[in-house]
Amino acid sequence: MRIAGLQKMTLLDFPQRIACTVFLPGCNLRCPFCHNASLVLRPGEQPMLEQEELLTFLQGRKRKLDGVCITGGEPTLHKDLPELIRSIKNMGFQVKLDTNGSDPEMLSSLLNESLLDYVAMDIKNGPERYCNTCGGVDILPQVKESAKLLMNSKIDYEFRTTVCHPFHDAEAIRSIAQWLKGAKQYFLQAFVDSGDLIGQGLYALTAEEMDALRQAALPYIPNTHIRGI
Repeated sequence: MRIAGLQKMTLLDFPQRIACTVFLPGCNLRCPFCHNASLVLRPGEQPMLEQEELLTFLQGRKRKLDGVCITGGEPTLHKDLPELIRSIKNMGFQVKLDTNGSDPEMLSSLLNESLLDYVAMDIKNGPERYCNTCGGVDILPQVKESAKLLMNSKIDYEFRTTVCHPFHDAEAIRSIAQWLKGAKQYFLQAFVDSGDLIGQGLYALTAEEMDALRQAALPYIPNTHIRGI
């Protein structure tokens, strides 16, 4: 497998662990607020790191890092993802997967093989707005199946929604929270314009607006938090 990017250390991406973050190219969605547009739209133009180079890097970081975050793009598009994770796990690292939940079969396989220690799953919007928020791609049935897999598992996980105008309001967040009622934890992530977006005309909510969204979710998911403000 070829790697599209490597952040050599992060204290934020993998809760309570010192980790590195591995970026895999390509995505099946076109969310306007995606901040990694180059990985999504032009994956072939990214400088690539070979898998063996990554494993060599990790070999030298065994006493400095606890875990590896695998993100994208969308990692589950890569059919050799399990092989990569097995190699990382065999070196003694814990693994966190970021996913949009569009491949429940892959997610189920990884969970059944105990290859994951933490999963962060993006929830793009309430069910009635899902397709539009994903850039016109309908993956809601798969997302619902993936969410159910996580909620019925014993693994540590989080659901998270990147929030921005004009896509998200209290009604949307309430709809998400009702759908995922009883989830372990849910994060509302503040939108940040990275300068590498798929869409245009987007802007962040204020701290007061973000808190109002949190209040809309709390009756259904008490462990709801705001991230990025």
